[in-house]
Amino acid sequence: MSIRKRLLGLAFASSDLLLEIDRDGRITFGLGSGPSAQTSAESLIGSSLFDGIGKASAKLLERVVADLAAGSRSAPVEVLFRSGDDRVRRATIRLFGLPDLAPNISISVAWEGPAYALHDPHARPALTPGAFLDRARDLLTAPDASADMTVAFVDVVGLAAAEGLGEAGQRLTARVEAALQAASIDGASAGKLGPERFAMLRDRTIAHDLAGEMRELGLSEGLTLDVAATDVGTETGGNTLNTLRALRFAVEGCLNGGAGGPELSFTASLSRTLKDADAFRAMARDRSFDLHYQPIVDLKTGGVHHFEALARFKGSAGPADTIRMAEELALIDAFDIAVAEKALSRLRRPGAGLMKFAVNVSGASLADDRYVQAVLRMTASKPDERRRLIVEVTESAALADIESANRRLGALRAAGIRVCIDDFGAGSASYDYLRGLSVDTVKIDGRFVEGIQTDSRARTMIGHLVDLCRSMKVETIAEMIETEDVADILRDLGVNQGQGWLFGKAEAEPRTVLAYGEPAAAVRRVGAVFGWG
Repeated sequence: MSIRKRLLGLAFASSDLLLEIDRDGRITFGLGSGPSAQTSAESLIGSSLFDGIGKASAKLLERVVADLAAGSRSAPVEVLFRSGDDRVRRATIRLFGLPDLAPNISISVAWEGPAYALHDPHARPALTPGAFLDRARDLLTAPDASADMTVAFVDVVGLAAAEGLGEAGQRLTARVEAALQAASIDGASAGKLGPERFAMLRDRTIAHDLAGEMRELGLSEGLTLDVAATDVGTETGGNTLNTLRALRFAVEGCLNGGAGGPELSFTASLSRTLKDADAFRAMARDRSFDLHYQPIVDLKTGGVHHFEALARFKGSAGPADTIRMAEELALIDAFDIAVAEKALSRLRRPGAGLMKFAVNVSGASLADDRYVQAVLRMTASKPDERRRLIVEVTESAALADIESANRRLGALRAAGIRVCIDDFGAGSASYDYLRGLSVDTVKIDGRFVEGIQTDSRARTMIGHLVDLCRSMKVETIAEMIETEDVADILRDLGVNQGQGWLFGKAEAEPRTVLAYGEPAAAVRRVGAVFGWG
Protein backbone atom coordinates (compact mmCIF):
# COMPACT_ATOMS: atom_id res chain seq x y z
CA MET A 1 0.00 0.00 0.00
CA SER A 2 1.46 3.37 -0.99
CA ILE A 3 2.14 6.07 1.56
CA ARG A 4 -0.19 8.33 -0.43
CA LYS A 5 -3.16 6.00 0.15
CA ARG A 6 -2.36 5.78 3.85
CA LEU A 7 -2.26 9.55 4.17
CA LEU A 8 -5.52 9.83 2.26
CA GLY A 9 -7.14 7.28 4.59
CA LEU A 10 -5.93 9.14 7.66
CA ALA A 11 -7.26 12.40 6.25
CA PHE A 12 -10.73 10.97 5.59
CA ALA A 13 -10.77 9.34 9.03
CA SER A 14 -11.26 12.81 10.49
CA SER A 15 -12.82 14.65 7.53
CA ASP A 16 -15.61 14.38 4.97
CA LEU A 17 -14.15 16.70 2.34
CA LEU A 18 -10.60 17.74 1.42
CA LEU A 19 -9.99 21.03 -0.39
CA GLU A 20 -7.08 23.14 -1.48
CA ILE A 21 -7.38 26.86 -2.16
CA ASP A 22 -5.06 29.52 -3.45
CA ARG A 23 -4.47 32.78 -1.63
CA ASP A 24 -7.51 34.32 -3.37
CA GLY A 25 -9.77 31.58 -2.03
CA ARG A 26 -10.24 29.78 -5.35
CA ILE A 27 -10.60 25.99 -4.98
CA THR A 28 -7.82 24.18 -6.84
CA PHE A 29 -8.46 20.63 -5.57
CA GLY A 30 -11.45 18.78 -4.11
CA LEU A 31 -11.96 15.22 -2.95
CA GLY A 32 -14.59 13.56 -0.79
CA SER A 33 -18.23 14.29 0.06
CA GLY A 34 -19.64 17.57 -1.19
CA PRO A 35 -22.24 19.68 0.68
CA SER A 36 -25.12 17.89 -1.09
CA ALA A 37 -25.84 14.97 -3.39
CA GLN A 38 -26.18 17.45 -6.26
CA THR A 39 -22.87 19.18 -5.46
CA SER A 40 -19.83 16.89 -5.70
CA ALA A 41 -16.36 17.73 -4.42
CA GLU A 42 -14.98 17.84 -7.96
CA SER A 43 -17.63 20.32 -9.07
CA LEU A 44 -16.30 22.82 -6.56
CA ILE A 45 -12.96 23.12 -8.33
CA GLY A 46 -12.53 26.53 -9.94
CA SER A 47 -15.12 28.24 -7.74
CA SER A 48 -14.41 30.58 -4.83
CA LEU A 49 -14.67 29.05 -1.39
CA PHE A 50 -15.79 32.44 -0.06
CA ASP A 51 -18.72 32.46 -2.50
CA GLY A 52 -19.73 28.95 -1.50
CA ILE A 53 -20.26 29.71 2.18
CA GLY A 54 -22.49 32.18 3.99
CA LYS A 55 -21.55 35.83 4.24
CA ALA A 56 -20.92 35.67 7.97
CA SER A 57 -18.76 32.55 7.47
CA ALA A 58 -16.88 34.18 4.58
CA LYS A 59 -15.89 37.23 6.65
CA LEU A 60 -14.54 35.02 9.39
CA LEU A 61 -12.71 32.70 7.02
CA GLU A 62 -11.09 35.58 5.11
CA ARG A 63 -9.48 36.74 8.37
CA VAL A 64 -8.26 33.22 9.16
CA VAL A 65 -6.70 32.82 5.69
CA ALA A 66 -5.01 36.20 5.87
CA ASP A 67 -3.46 35.43 9.27
CA LEU A 68 -2.40 31.84 8.54
CA ALA A 69 1.40 31.50 8.47
CA ALA A 70 3.27 28.83 6.49
CA GLY A 71 3.65 25.64 8.51
CA SER A 72 0.84 26.52 10.92
CA ARG A 73 -2.65 25.10 11.44
CA SER A 74 -5.77 27.08 12.28
CA ALA A 75 -8.15 26.48 15.13
CA PRO A 76 -11.46 24.82 14.15
CA VAL A 77 -13.75 27.22 12.30
CA GLU A 78 -17.54 26.72 12.11
CA VAL A 79 -19.05 27.77 8.76
CA LEU A 80 -22.27 27.36 6.79
CA PHE A 81 -21.82 25.94 3.28
CA ARG A 82 -24.40 26.77 0.67
CA SER A 83 -26.22 23.61 -0.37
CA GLY A 84 -28.76 24.48 -3.04
CA ASP A 85 -31.91 26.61 -2.97
CA ASP A 86 -31.92 28.54 0.32
CA ARG A 87 -30.32 25.57 2.07
CA VAL A 88 -27.13 25.46 4.09
CA ARG A 89 -25.05 22.78 5.77
CA ARG A 90 -23.09 23.35 8.93
CA ALA A 91 -19.45 22.28 8.93
CA THR A 92 -16.26 22.52 10.95
CA ILE A 93 -13.12 23.24 8.91
CA ARG A 94 -9.41 23.35 9.68
CA LEU A 95 -6.74 25.02 7.58
CA PHE A 96 -3.07 24.06 7.24
CA GLY A 97 -0.37 26.04 5.44
CA LEU A 98 1.96 23.30 4.15
CA PRO A 99 5.23 25.06 3.12
CA ASP A 100 5.74 22.81 0.08
CA LEU A 101 2.35 23.90 -1.29
CA ALA A 102 2.68 27.60 -0.47
CA PRO A 103 0.95 29.88 -1.15
CA ASN A 104 -1.88 27.35 -1.42
CA ILE A 105 -3.70 26.21 1.74
CA SER A 106 -5.00 22.73 2.59
CA ILE A 107 -8.45 22.47 4.15
CA SER A 108 -10.30 19.61 5.85
CA VAL A 109 -14.10 19.78 6.13
CA ALA A 110 -16.26 17.79 8.60
CA TRP A 111 -20.01 18.02 8.03
CA GLU A 112 -22.18 18.64 11.11
CA GLY A 113 -25.64 17.26 10.38
CA PRO A 114 -27.74 17.37 7.20
CA ALA A 115 -28.51 20.42 5.08
CA TYR A 116 -31.49 22.54 6.16
CA ALA A 117 -33.47 25.48 4.85
CA LEU A 118 -32.46 28.96 5.91
CA HIS A 119 -36.13 29.76 6.32
CA ASP A 120 -39.53 28.40 5.48
CA PRO A 121 -41.58 31.07 3.71
CA HIS A 122 -44.76 29.20 4.67
CA ALA A 123 -43.98 28.96 8.39
CA ARG A 124 -46.27 30.66 10.87
CA PRO A 125 -45.22 33.97 12.43
CA ALA A 126 -43.87 33.86 15.97
CA LEU A 127 -46.39 33.50 18.80
CA THR A 128 -47.21 36.26 21.25
CA PRO A 129 -45.70 35.88 24.78
CA GLY A 130 -48.98 34.64 26.23
CA ALA A 131 -49.57 32.21 23.35
CA PHE A 132 -46.02 30.89 23.68
CA LEU A 133 -46.43 30.22 27.41
CA ASP A 134 -49.72 28.44 26.74
CA ARG A 135 -48.04 26.42 24.01
CA ALA A 136 -45.19 25.50 26.37
CA ARG A 137 -47.70 24.34 28.98
CA ASP A 138 -49.54 22.16 26.46
CA LEU A 139 -46.41 20.52 25.07
CA LEU A 140 -44.53 20.04 28.34
CA THR A 141 -47.50 18.53 30.17
CA ALA A 142 -48.65 16.28 27.32
CA PRO A 143 -48.64 12.55 28.20
CA ASP A 144 -46.23 11.86 25.35
CA ALA A 145 -43.94 14.84 26.03
CA SER A 146 -40.40 14.17 24.85
CA ALA A 147 -37.64 14.03 27.46
CA ASP A 148 -35.39 15.70 24.87
CA MET A 149 -37.52 18.85 24.68
CA THR A 150 -35.77 22.04 25.72
CA VAL A 151 -36.48 25.76 25.77
CA ALA A 152 -34.16 27.82 23.59
CA PHE A 153 -33.84 31.56 24.19
CA VAL A 154 -32.58 33.55 21.23
CA ASP A 155 -31.52 37.19 21.48
CA VAL A 156 -31.20 38.74 18.01
CA VAL A 157 -29.47 42.04 18.72
CA GLY A 158 -29.76 44.44 15.81
CA LEU A 159 -33.16 43.25 14.60
CA ALA A 160 -34.89 46.31 16.04
CA ALA A 161 -32.68 48.49 13.83
CA ALA A 162 -34.17 46.72 10.82
CA GLU A 163 -37.38 48.67 11.38
CA GLY A 164 -35.65 51.62 9.75
CA LEU A 165 -35.02 49.63 6.58
CA GLY A 166 -38.63 49.72 5.47
CA GLU A 167 -39.69 46.74 3.39
CA ALA A 168 -36.29 45.06 3.77
CA GLY A 169 -36.58 45.31 7.56
CA GLN A 170 -40.07 43.81 7.58
CA ARG A 171 -38.89 41.03 5.30
CA LEU A 172 -35.93 40.30 7.59
CA THR A 173 -38.12 40.14 10.70
CA ALA A 174 -40.53 37.79 8.93
CA ARG A 175 -37.65 35.57 7.80
CA VAL A 176 -36.20 35.41 11.32
CA GLU A 177 -39.58 34.47 12.78
CA ALA A 178 -40.13 31.88 10.06
CA ALA A 179 -36.68 30.37 10.62
CA LEU A 180 -37.28 30.04 14.36
CA GLN A 181 -40.69 28.49 13.82
CA ALA A 182 -39.23 26.01 11.34
CA ALA A 183 -36.56 25.03 13.87
CA SER A 184 -39.06 24.56 16.71
CA ILE A 185 -40.12 21.10 17.78
CA ASP A 186 -43.33 21.05 15.74
CA GLY A 187 -42.90 24.04 13.45
CA ALA A 188 -45.26 26.17 15.55
CA SER A 189 -43.65 26.65 18.97
CA ALA A 190 -41.53 29.78 18.70
CA GLY A 191 -42.61 33.00 20.41
CA LYS A 192 -41.57 36.62 20.12
CA LEU A 193 -41.03 38.04 23.60
CA GLY A 194 -39.64 41.43 22.61
CA PRO A 195 -38.34 43.37 19.58
CA GLU A 196 -35.13 41.33 19.58
CA ARG A 197 -36.00 38.43 21.87
CA PHE A 198 -37.46 35.03 21.07
CA ALA A 199 -38.06 31.71 22.79
CA MET A 200 -38.82 28.35 21.28
CA LEU A 201 -39.39 24.73 22.23
CA ARG A 202 -36.98 22.49 20.35
CA ASP A 203 -35.55 18.98 20.31
CA ARG A 204 -32.11 19.09 21.91
CA THR A 205 -30.97 16.04 19.91
CA ILE A 206 -31.29 17.89 16.59
CA ALA A 207 -28.24 20.03 15.86
CA HIS A 208 -29.24 23.40 14.50
CA ASP A 209 -26.98 26.43 14.24
CA LEU A 210 -29.56 29.05 15.16
CA ALA A 211 -27.00 31.76 15.76
CA GLY A 212 -25.27 31.15 12.43
CA GLU A 213 -28.58 31.03 10.59
CA MET A 214 -29.77 34.33 12.07
CA ARG A 215 -26.49 36.01 11.12
CA GLU A 216 -26.80 34.75 7.57
CA LEU A 217 -30.35 36.09 7.33
CA GLY A 218 -29.19 39.50 8.57
CA LEU A 219 -26.34 39.72 6.07
CA SER A 220 -28.68 38.73 3.26
CA GLU A 221 -30.54 41.97 3.94
CA GLY A 222 -27.40 44.03 4.53
CA LEU A 223 -27.62 44.06 8.33
CA THR A 224 -25.23 42.59 10.89
CA LEU A 225 -27.03 40.72 13.67
CA ASP A 226 -25.37 39.78 16.95
CA VAL A 227 -27.04 36.55 18.05
CA ALA A 228 -26.93 34.60 21.31
CA ALA A 229 -28.84 31.32 21.60
CA THR A 230 -28.96 29.23 24.77
CA ASP A 231 -30.88 26.11 25.71
CA VAL A 232 -32.43 25.66 29.14
CA GLY A 233 -33.60 22.23 30.28
CA THR A 234 -37.30 21.79 30.94
CA GLU A 235 -36.99 19.56 34.01
CA THR A 236 -36.32 20.84 37.51
CA GLY A 237 -36.22 18.23 40.21
CA GLY A 238 -38.41 16.07 38.02
CA ASN A 239 -41.30 18.52 38.30
CA THR A 240 -42.38 19.95 34.94
CA LEU A 241 -45.02 22.18 36.57
CA ASN A 242 -42.34 23.90 38.66
CA THR A 243 -40.37 24.58 35.49
CA LEU A 244 -43.45 25.97 33.74
CA ARG A 245 -44.15 28.28 36.66
CA ALA A 246 -40.54 29.45 36.66
CA LEU A 247 -40.64 29.97 32.90
CA ARG A 248 -43.80 32.08 33.14
CA PHE A 249 -42.41 34.09 36.05
CA ALA A 250 -39.12 34.79 34.27
CA VAL A 251 -40.78 35.78 31.00
CA GLU A 252 -43.38 38.02 32.63
CA GLY A 253 -40.73 39.57 34.87
CA CYS A 254 -38.55 40.50 31.90
CA LEU A 255 -41.52 41.82 29.92
CA ASN A 256 -42.53 44.02 32.86
CA GLY A 257 -39.02 45.28 33.48
CA GLY A 258 -38.67 43.17 36.63
CA ALA A 259 -36.57 40.11 37.37
CA GLY A 260 -33.39 42.11 36.98
CA GLY A 261 -34.66 44.50 34.30
CA PRO A 262 -34.94 44.23 30.52
CA GLU A 263 -31.16 44.10 30.10
CA LEU A 264 -31.10 40.66 31.71
CA SER A 265 -31.37 37.82 29.21
CA PHE A 266 -34.28 35.42 29.51
CA THR A 267 -31.85 32.58 30.01
CA ALA A 268 -30.17 34.31 32.94
CA SER A 269 -33.54 35.33 34.35
CA LEU A 270 -34.93 31.80 34.18
CA SER A 271 -31.77 30.30 35.65
CA ARG A 272 -31.85 32.80 38.49
CA THR A 273 -35.55 32.19 39.09
CA LEU A 274 -34.96 28.45 39.39
CA LYS A 275 -32.05 29.07 41.75
CA ASP A 276 -34.07 31.53 43.84
CA ALA A 277 -36.95 29.05 44.01
CA ASP A 278 -34.66 26.36 45.41
CA ALA A 279 -33.26 28.84 47.94
CA PHE A 280 -36.77 29.89 48.97
CA ARG A 281 -37.84 26.27 49.51
CA ALA A 282 -34.80 25.74 51.73
CA MET A 283 -35.44 28.97 53.64
CA ALA A 284 -39.06 28.03 54.36
CA ARG A 285 -38.03 24.52 55.36
CA ASP A 286 -35.21 25.67 57.66
CA ARG A 287 -37.09 28.74 58.97
CA SER A 288 -34.01 30.80 58.05
CA PHE A 289 -35.84 34.12 57.84
CA ASP A 290 -36.69 36.72 60.47
CA LEU A 291 -39.92 38.26 61.70
CA HIS A 292 -40.07 41.92 62.63
CA TYR A 293 -43.01 43.33 64.55
CA GLN A 294 -44.76 46.63 63.79
CA PRO A 295 -47.22 48.02 66.36
CA ILE A 296 -50.86 48.66 65.50
CA VAL A 297 -52.44 51.08 67.97
CA ASP A 298 -55.92 51.96 69.15
CA LEU A 299 -56.48 55.43 67.70
CA LYS A 300 -58.66 56.52 70.62
CA THR A 301 -56.29 55.57 73.43
CA GLY A 302 -52.91 55.30 71.72
CA GLY A 303 -52.25 51.95 73.35
CA VAL A 304 -50.78 49.06 71.40
CA HIS A 305 -53.59 46.88 70.11
CA HIS A 306 -51.48 44.18 68.45
CA PHE A 307 -48.40 43.71 66.24
CA GLU A 308 -48.11 42.71 62.61
CA ALA A 309 -45.41 40.07 62.06
CA LEU A 310 -43.52 41.01 58.89
CA ALA A 311 -41.05 38.70 57.16
CA ARG A 312 -37.52 39.88 56.56
CA PHE A 313 -35.12 38.00 54.29
CA LYS A 314 -31.37 38.01 54.63
CA GLY A 315 -29.65 39.91 51.86
CA SER A 316 -32.93 41.28 50.48
CA ALA A 317 -33.88 44.93 50.20
CA GLY A 318 -37.56 44.11 50.57
CA PRO A 319 -39.86 41.08 50.68
CA ALA A 320 -42.39 42.09 48.01
CA ASP A 321 -40.59 40.60 44.98
CA THR A 322 -39.67 37.46 46.90
CA ILE A 323 -43.26 36.91 48.03
CA ARG A 324 -44.56 37.48 44.49
CA MET A 325 -42.10 34.89 43.17
CA ALA A 326 -43.20 32.41 45.84
CA GLU A 327 -46.85 32.93 44.92
CA GLU A 328 -46.18 32.52 41.20
CA LEU A 329 -44.15 29.34 41.73
CA ALA A 330 -46.65 27.82 44.19
CA LEU A 331 -44.17 27.96 47.08
CA ILE A 332 -46.09 30.35 49.31
CA ASP A 333 -48.19 27.88 51.32
CA ALA A 334 -45.18 26.31 53.06
CA PHE A 335 -43.82 29.78 53.79
CA ASP A 336 -47.10 31.07 55.23
CA ILE A 337 -47.19 28.09 57.58
CA ALA A 338 -43.59 28.79 58.61
CA VAL A 339 -44.48 32.43 59.40
CA ALA A 340 -47.39 31.36 61.60
CA GLU A 341 -45.15 28.87 63.40
CA LYS A 342 -42.49 31.53 64.06
CA ALA A 343 -45.02 34.03 65.34
CA LEU A 344 -46.54 31.48 67.70
CA SER A 345 -43.08 30.57 68.93
CA ARG A 346 -42.50 34.23 69.83
CA LEU A 347 -45.87 34.40 71.63
CA ARG A 348 -44.78 31.48 73.80
CA ARG A 349 -41.54 33.06 74.98
CA PRO A 350 -41.38 34.25 78.61
CA GLY A 351 -42.39 37.86 78.98
CA ALA A 352 -44.75 37.88 76.00
CA GLY A 353 -47.61 38.67 78.37
CA LEU A 354 -50.81 39.29 76.44
CA MET A 355 -49.18 40.34 73.18
CA LYS A 356 -51.15 39.56 70.05
CA PHE A 357 -49.78 39.05 66.55
CA ALA A 358 -51.19 39.37 63.05
CA VAL A 359 -49.67 37.12 60.38
CA ASN A 360 -50.13 37.43 56.64
CA VAL A 361 -51.51 34.64 54.50
CA SER A 362 -51.54 34.75 50.71
CA GLY A 363 -54.80 34.11 48.94
CA ALA A 364 -52.96 31.28 47.16
CA SER A 365 -52.52 29.47 50.50
CA LEU A 366 -56.29 29.35 50.95
CA ALA A 367 -56.78 27.30 47.78
CA ASP A 368 -56.79 24.11 49.88
CA ASP A 369 -57.04 23.04 53.52
CA ARG A 370 -53.35 22.69 54.33
CA TYR A 371 -52.78 26.15 55.81
CA VAL A 372 -55.85 26.16 58.05
CA GLN A 373 -55.18 22.61 59.21
CA ALA A 374 -51.56 23.48 60.03
CA VAL A 375 -52.50 26.57 62.10
CA LEU A 376 -55.19 24.69 64.02
CA ARG A 377 -52.80 21.80 64.62
CA MET A 378 -50.08 24.17 65.91
CA THR A 379 -52.50 25.73 68.42
CA ALA A 380 -54.40 22.58 69.40
CA SER A 381 -52.50 22.08 72.67
CA LYS A 382 -52.87 25.74 73.68
CA PRO A 383 -56.24 26.93 72.37
CA ASP A 384 -55.95 30.19 74.34
CA GLU A 385 -53.23 31.23 71.85
CA ARG A 386 -55.83 31.32 69.12
CA ARG A 387 -57.39 34.39 70.73
CA ARG A 388 -54.02 36.14 70.41
CA LEU A 389 -53.71 35.54 66.67
CA ILE A 390 -55.14 37.36 63.66
CA VAL A 391 -54.74 36.21 60.06
CA GLU A 392 -54.46 38.94 57.40
CA VAL A 393 -55.54 37.77 53.95
CA THR A 394 -53.45 39.55 51.31
CA GLU A 395 -54.74 40.20 47.81
CA SER A 396 -51.35 39.83 46.14
CA ALA A 397 -52.52 36.44 44.85
CA ALA A 398 -56.24 36.51 44.17
CA LEU A 399 -58.58 33.99 45.72
CA ALA A 400 -59.70 31.64 42.97
CA ASP A 401 -62.69 30.35 44.96
CA ILE A 402 -63.99 32.87 47.49
CA GLU A 403 -66.68 30.52 48.78
CA SER A 404 -64.16 27.78 49.60
CA ALA A 405 -61.76 30.30 51.11
CA ASN A 406 -64.56 31.63 53.32
CA ARG A 407 -65.26 28.11 54.55
CA ARG A 408 -61.60 27.70 55.53
CA LEU A 409 -61.41 31.10 57.18
CA GLY A 410 -64.64 30.28 59.00
CA ALA A 411 -62.86 27.31 60.58
CA LEU A 412 -60.22 29.69 61.93
CA ARG A 413 -62.80 32.12 63.28
CA ALA A 414 -64.76 29.29 64.91
CA ALA A 415 -61.57 28.36 66.75
CA GLY A 416 -61.13 31.94 68.03
CA ILE A 417 -58.62 33.23 65.45
CA ARG A 418 -59.58 36.58 63.99
CA VAL A 419 -59.47 37.31 60.26
CA CYS A 420 -58.55 40.56 58.50
CA ILE A 421 -58.69 41.65 54.84
CA ASP A 422 -55.31 43.26 54.17
CA ASP A 423 -54.65 46.26 51.87
CA PHE A 424 -58.33 46.90 51.20
CA GLY A 425 -58.73 48.97 48.03
CA ALA A 426 -55.38 47.97 46.51
CA GLY A 427 -56.91 45.37 44.21
CA SER A 428 -60.03 45.01 42.13
CA ALA A 429 -61.39 42.19 44.29
CA SER A 430 -61.50 44.08 47.60
CA TYR A 431 -65.30 44.51 47.72
CA ASP A 432 -65.76 40.94 46.51
CA TYR A 433 -63.69 39.85 49.50
CA LEU A 434 -65.70 42.01 51.91
CA ARG A 435 -68.94 40.63 50.50
CA GLY A 436 -67.85 36.99 50.31
CA LEU A 437 -65.62 36.56 53.37
CA SER A 438 -66.73 36.62 56.99
CA VAL A 439 -64.04 38.74 58.64
CA ASP A 440 -63.42 40.73 61.79
CA THR A 441 -61.26 43.56 60.45
CA VAL A 442 -60.49 45.47 57.27
CA LYS A 443 -57.11 47.13 56.79
CA ILE A 444 -57.33 50.20 54.54
CA ASP A 445 -54.57 50.40 51.93
CA GLY A 446 -51.97 53.07 52.66
CA ARG A 447 -52.36 54.74 49.26
CA PHE A 448 -55.73 56.10 50.38
CA VAL A 449 -54.26 57.29 53.68
CA GLU A 450 -51.26 59.11 52.17
CA GLY A 451 -53.32 61.83 50.49
CA ILE A 452 -56.09 62.15 53.03
CA GLN A 453 -55.04 65.66 54.16
CA THR A 454 -55.49 67.18 50.70
CA ASP A 455 -57.72 64.72 48.89
CA SER A 456 -61.35 65.17 49.88
CA ARG A 457 -62.39 62.16 47.82
CA ALA A 458 -60.01 59.93 49.78
CA ARG A 459 -61.57 61.17 53.04
CA THR A 460 -65.06 60.55 51.65
CA MET A 461 -64.16 57.03 50.50
CA ILE A 462 -62.61 56.10 53.84
CA GLY A 463 -65.59 57.60 55.68
CA HIS A 464 -68.04 55.53 53.64
CA LEU A 465 -65.94 52.39 54.11
CA VAL A 466 -65.85 52.93 57.88
CA ASP A 467 -69.64 53.36 57.96
CA LEU A 468 -70.09 50.21 55.86
CA CYS A 469 -67.78 48.18 58.08
CA ARG A 470 -69.42 49.49 61.24
CA SER A 471 -72.81 48.36 59.94
CA MET A 472 -71.29 44.90 59.37
CA LYS A 473 -69.66 44.90 62.84
CA VAL A 474 -66.23 44.90 61.22
CA GLU A 475 -63.38 46.97 62.66
CA THR A 476 -61.03 49.08 60.54
CA ILE A 477 -57.27 49.66 60.50
CA ALA A 478 -55.52 52.40 58.52
CA GLU A 479 -51.91 51.86 57.51
CA MET A 480 -49.06 54.21 56.52
CA ILE A 481 -49.86 56.85 59.16
CA GLU A 482 -46.86 59.15 59.45
CA THR A 483 -48.16 62.35 61.10
CA GLU A 484 -50.37 63.34 64.01
CA ASP A 485 -52.63 65.31 61.65
CA VAL A 486 -53.38 62.20 59.58
CA ALA A 487 -54.01 60.18 62.74
CA ASP A 488 -56.46 62.85 63.96
CA ILE A 489 -58.38 62.84 60.64
CA LEU A 490 -58.68 59.06 60.67
CA ARG A 491 -59.79 59.06 64.30
CA ASP A 492 -62.50 61.62 63.50
CA LEU A 493 -63.65 59.44 60.58
CA GLY A 494 -64.13 56.57 63.00
CA VAL A 495 -61.19 54.35 62.03
CA ASN A 496 -60.49 52.04 64.96
CA GLN A 497 -56.76 51.34 64.71
CA GLY A 498 -53.69 52.75 63.00
CA GLN A 499 -50.34 51.51 61.76
CA GLY A 500 -47.39 53.48 60.45
CA TRP A 501 -44.06 55.11 61.21
CA LEU A 502 -45.75 57.63 63.49
CA PHE A 503 -46.23 54.81 65.96
CA GLY A 504 -43.13 52.80 65.13
CA LYS A 505 -41.32 50.85 62.44
CA ALA A 506 -41.12 47.09 62.35
CA GLU A 507 -38.47 45.90 64.81
CA ALA A 508 -36.91 42.57 65.69
CA GLU A 509 -38.58 42.72 69.11
CA PRO A 510 -42.13 43.97 69.77
CA ARG A 511 -42.12 47.37 71.52
CA THR A 512 -45.11 47.79 73.81
CA VAL A 513 -44.10 51.27 75.00
CA LEU A 514 -44.13 53.69 72.09
CA ALA A 515 -42.13 56.88 71.76
CA TYR A 516 -43.66 59.20 69.18
CA GLY A 517 -45.14 62.68 68.90
CA GLU A 518 -44.66 65.57 71.32
CA PRO A 519 -43.77 64.79 74.94
CA ALA A 520 -47.35 65.37 76.11
CA ALA A 521 -48.72 63.15 73.37
CA ALA A 522 -46.17 60.49 74.22
CA VAL A 523 -47.33 60.44 77.83
CA ARG A 524 -50.97 60.33 76.76
CA ARG A 525 -50.43 57.52 74.28
CA VAL A 526 -48.32 55.15 76.35
CA GLY A 527 -50.71 52.44 77.40
CA ALA A 528 -51.16 48.78 78.09
CA VAL A 529 -51.44 46.18 75.38
CA PHE A 530 -55.11 45.89 74.57
CA GLY A 531 -57.06 42.79 73.67
CA TRP A 532 -59.30 42.32 70.66
CA GLY A 533 -62.07 44.22 72.43
